[in-house]
Amino acid sequence: MLDLSKLNQDRKQGKRNKPAVDLSTMVYGKVPPQSKELEEAVLGAIMLEKGAFDVVIEILKAECFYVDAHQRIFRAIQGLANKSQPIDILTVVEELRFREELEMIGGPYYVTKLTNSVVSSANIEAHARIILQKFIQRELIRISGEIIQEAYEDSTDVFELLNSAESKMYDVTNKHLKNNYESIDSVLVKTIQRIEDLRHRNEDITGVPSGFPALDKVTYGWQNTDLIILAARPAVGKTAFALNLARNAALHPTRPTPVAVFSLEMGAAQLVSRILSAESEIWLEKISRGKMEEHEMKQLYAKGIQKLAQAPIFLDDSAGLNVFELRAKCRRLKTQNNIGMIIIDYLQLMSGTGDKGSNREQEISTISRSLKGLAKELQVPVIALSQLSREVEKRKDGNKMPQLSDLRESGAIEQDADMVCFIYRPDYYDVAQNEMGESVKGETHLRIAKHRNGSLETIVLRARLEIQRFYDDSAGDSFGGNNLPSNWKPVQDGGGGANGGGARMFIQTSSKMNDLGDDDDPF
Repeated sequence: MLDLSKLNQDRKQGKRNKPAVDLSTMVYGKVPPQSKELEEAVLGAIMLEKGAFDVVIEILKAECFYVDAHQRIFRAIQGLANKSQPIDILTVVEELRFREELEMIGGPYYVTKLTNSVVSSANIEAHARIILQKFIQRELIRISGEIIQEAYEDSTDVFELLNSAESKMYDVTNKHLKNNYESIDSVLVKTIQRIEDLRHRNEDITGVPSGFPALDKVTYGWQNTDLIILAARPAVGKTAFALNLARNAALHPTRPTPVAVFSLEMGAAQLVSRILSAESEIWLEKISRGKMEEHEMKQLYAKGIQKLAQAPIFLDDSAGLNVFELRAKCRRLKTQNNIGMIIIDYLQLMSGTGDKGSNREQEISTISRSLKGLAKELQVPVIALSQLSREVEKRKDGNKMPQLSDLRESGAIEQDADMVCFIYRPDYYDVAQNEMGESVKGETHLRIAKHRNGSLETIVLRARLEIQRFYDDSAGDSFGGNNLPSNWKPVQDGGGGANGGGARMFIQTSSKMNDLGDDDDPF
């Protein structure tokens, strides 16, 4: 046991006590932080003043009160407010009687006693915030005790414990330390400042650049706080396109943006191989198999490795990532590396909160809401890849262009997203030519099906999945230099594409790098 007499003696002599080895002994014999008098004053003021509850409810929840009777009284007051009934001593007593809790709290006398020492509700907000502080102190003590107990267990995984501890600490902040509202005049100052900054910029992009001019013309870059869903059927090129976006943002010549990529499907080495393939223009199959000639290795180092080594791209290939772990990792990356964009590949492989009784659709709904909350918290765009259901394949009219209803497992994805983009390639469905008889090999349609802050468009890109690379035919190459690799040349102009732009056709000329034929598309 703690020697209280010894502690008092040391305190009188002005001595500092060294922390004990067992941290839990520091709280033995102490009452948890609380303020019973302020709890009584707040509840009494709510029953006396008409608008007092509206002030308190923005700060406190029932569990913030230390005394059990006070928690029950506050829940009764909440019940009255939800039913739009007046709040006073008589109605609170009747509500407690209806809930069969009146005797548990000490009867009508205790409710009446709460109002006796209250003069006015003038300082009720300050009192409520002190109660909240005491509650947070109790929560920190409780969480710390749980962490200590788990840390002593030999079977505890230390990394899971770290994630659990950070998640619990974050929940305290997220649930109880919310930002207050702002008056319009303060928001106007920030808005005018932002408009002035945009006016003096030489470019139209206001967010994170995608690297594809036709796409940036519609989106003005990926905007902060936005949740962008990038969806397609398997093997269409979602991951390749997402890695192109990551590379374009990280190596943008004027606005380089650190990017975090969370891959639940592939390992980090596989992702790097794909980015190297796109950057060096060497076929992914050759890089994966290591079957490259000497000049190709030199090209890989010169055009790929040296350039990407300095790219602020952070890869995480943790399997079975849940929303708590993702949030914790993103917060650390934001603090340590100031990441400006988050990419998740892909949403359906994530796990939710693990609530018992929830089905997969509810879990996906929780994940999508959490991703939107993460984008708002960190003030960055979050791009989440998503699978489409098989309903696309079942259509008999020949139209395989994805629709919002094709999003797999949950309609909440559609609701929570600020933007939904679908990737569609005609040659994926063995369509070799368009109605004008022109080849559509590699043609990729990026259809914006939902855009909360802009127009709905279809952007036509060109894909070469053998090198994991996409091109914008209407402008300069997103990777710098000419629009297409050096061994491609234009042969004719195509018909009118999306957004009124003509989609040019290209053929690949001979090269020592690529031993495979043009028709042998391994991806």
